[in-house]
Order: sequence, then C-alpha cells, then structure tokens
Amino acid sequence: MLSNTFVDNAKVMAKGQITIPKDVRDVLGVSSGDRVTFIVEGNTVRIVNSAVYAMQMLQQEMAGEAEHTSLPSEDDVMALVKELRNEDEKNESSD
Repeated sequence: MLSNTFVDNAKVMAKGQITIPKDVRDVLGVSSGDRVTFIVEGNTVRIVNSAVYAMQMLQQEMAGEAEHTSLPSEDDVMALVKELRNEDEKNESSD
C-alpha cells in the first residue's frame, strides 16, 4: 500500500508569505485564487482547501438533523423535492 505522506518545505519571506509547493497544491486541489485554511492544533498546523473544509464542517453540523425532521430517509427527501417541484410547476403555469 502506497502512502500519500511526503515532506516538502517553503521559505518564509519578509512579509510572512510562502509559496505552497506544487505537490502540496495538487494534493489540496487548490490553484491561483483559491483559499486555504490553517488549522492549528498545539504546535502542529494543517493546511486544507477552504472549500472542502467548509463542506466538511457543514456536513458535521447537519449530521443527525434528518432524524429531527419528518424526512428520515433519502427517499423521503426525494419525495419532498418532487412534491415541491410539482407545486412550482403548477404555480408557474397559473401565472
């Protein structure tokens, strides 16, 4: 089994800026203009793709929420979506 662990480094410039090495950017899936998030845990820092991190946080926040609604299964959610779409179509045709 191949490990995707590797070590790379970057020089800190006068204004505290660094260039993220290409191999690291590739692993993170980031390119020019994208944002990264720094997660500090003690004396260790993780760099993650901000968009991916935000989605993971949202998923954690939403975990278990379906049980609090009347939509406990994916089939129930899909049925509601179809019902709402049908109502939208009816409302658009009556306008």
